[in-house]
Amino acid sequence: MTKRDHQKREVSLWPPSFDAAIFDFDGTIAETAHLWQLVDEAFLGSRGIPLTDDYARALAALGFERGAIYTIERYGLDDRPEDVVEEWSRLSQALYKTKVTLKPGARHYILSLRRRGIPCALATSNEAHILDTMEHVSVDDLFDVRVHGNEVNAPKSEPDIYLEAARRLGAAPERCIVFEDLAAGIRSARSAGFMTCAVDTEDPSHSWEEVSSLADIGLLSWEGLAE
Repeated sequence: MTKRDHQKREVSLWPPSFDAAIFDFDGTIAETAHLWQLVDEAFLGSRGIPLTDDYARALAALGFERGAIYTIERYGLDDRPEDVVEEWSRLSQALYKTKVTLKPGARHYILSLRRRGIPCALATSNEAHILDTMEHVSVDDLFDVRVHGNEVNAPKSEPDIYLEAARRLGAAPERCIVFEDLAAGIRSARSAGFMTCAVDTEDPSHSWEEVSSLADIGLLSWEGLAE
């Protein structure tokens, strides 16, 4: 990493100093850590394996398919990756349908950006069919475009998902900001030239000190952020 990579850019969230915005979903604009903990506890518990924080951290940036392979290799499971993905999808879809809510102020901020002519994209490792079942949140009403991890076939430790989101928005990375709660995502987005905003999460497996130190700017709450 070069000296330039360490330099933080001056970023204003409101009024926005960027031309386009890319948002992660889980932990960033939605309160879902407790739901994924239930999924992980159910999946591992049915196999007699205790859940640990380092497992949750490892999965966060991988997405479903890579996460399934990681899980099988880590615990020496006999499951096939596609069966693990199907089980995770079934467990999470049941929870996401009625229990997902956005963080206070997140919807208002995103819609305020769009009213100012700032296009917004969703970039998430989560699967489209899971988010599409939500009864209390409509991502299609919030975002101009959406990119899911299985569309780019790369974990968030690589910038592919953010670059694809920027491409679909028609925005240059250096004029685009990425909102993330993952350290791996912040690192890869910055490496590709994006402005970055670390968002505090309720997930105890994530280190706010680490994530905020990597980003250009940090955000503890969406409330009161926009007019």
